[in-house]
Amino acid sequence: MNVSNVALVAHGLTKTHGQGQSRVRAVDEIYLEVPQGQTLAVMGPSGCGKSTLLHMLGGLERPSDGEVWVAGRRVDTLSERALARMRRRSVGFVFQAFHLVEELSAAENVELSALLAGCSRRQARRRASLLLERVGLADRARHLPSRLSGGQRQRVAIARALANEPLVVLADEPTGNLDTAATLDVLRIFEELRAAGQTLVIVTHDERVAATADRLISMRDGMFVDDAWLAGSHQRGLGGLAGLIGLEG
Repeated sequence: MNVSNVALVAHGLTKTHGQGQSRVRAVDEIYLEVPQGQTLAVMGPSGCGKSTLLHMLGGLERPSDGEVWVAGRRVDTLSERALARMRRRSVGFVFQAFHLVEELSAAENVELSALLAGCSRRQARRRASLLLERVGLADRARHLPSRLSGGQRQRVAIARALANEPLVVLADEPTGNLDTAATLDVLRIFEELRAAGQTLVIVTHDERVAATADRLISMRDGMFVDDAWLAGSHQRGLGGLAGLIGLEG
């Protein structure tokens, strides 16, 4: 198994719950390689194991069996402290429910991620300013999350995920709570990240979101049932996104 030239590797990744006859395999012996710069979408019905898979890839949940490698380093055997350090420095997370700190402004939420990754306060402040400008929220930097729309909160969450300059961004149903216009905003950002060479793994039930990826894997009952490259994904670009998700035509 060559793990040196890929961003993420899962080797025989398995997650079980329960004991005896009630034992259930949420993720069933998954093998996966995600090259640097690839955007991968994972689709499947609720309960198929896709979020559990994502959490294990990012070190939020430990596997029952198998291996996880991030940038050529095995991480499933790390201590809790080392695993937390790996997450802070190598992985960015975007969740459906945003998970912003409600008492902190948009800028402070982004700064916090940079500080945890080891930046100085000055560096963190500058990085937050640049990232909020990048996601179109420079004028909302001092707003608390309660004063932002759902789409704006998700854009702050994406900025926060990028604050540690992660090797890979893992997104779990990132548009699940958004309306169509806000979904387009988020997809534009993801497309810009893909074009810039950012590695992305997006778990989604939405075919419109999955269609923006380079590669699509379908899951059912904890297993991969299909794995395909999406023709034309590199050529589609930002101009095709509005039509893709139904804002045009």
